Amino acid sequence: MKKIYRLKKEKDFKQLFYAKRSKANKQCIIYYLERKNQPYLRTGISVSKKLGNAVVRNRIKRKIRRAIYELRELFCENYDIIVIARQPMVEMSVHDIKKSLLHVLHLCHLIKNKHKVEED
Repeated sequence: MKKIYRLKKEKDFKQLFYAKRSKANKQCIIYYLERKNQPYLRTGISVSKKLGNAVVRNRIKRKIRRAIYELRELFCENYDIIVIARQPMVEMSVHDIKKSLLHVLHLCHLIKNKHKVEED
């Protein structure tokens, strides 16, 4: 994922949290905010220290990044999203994370065309 597609700054994270637009399931929480002047999707990933040591947290982040990369054509552009991992994500595969993200993104209405979504 290129740097322009990432949310890294605390200011960006706070804007999304204060917007208070979120949806969740048992595996993750997604905060989202529309950006009218931004022609692409930016994502941030947050994994708490409660989920494990640095190795475990980085593995979860890599899996989430991989799932987002594989689903990138389905996303609506001009949004910022933050994915916050919950405890069940520690033992999930990339395929399971993709299914979980798709579920929450449908709830957020951030999928371009619901008819084109194919689950493996």
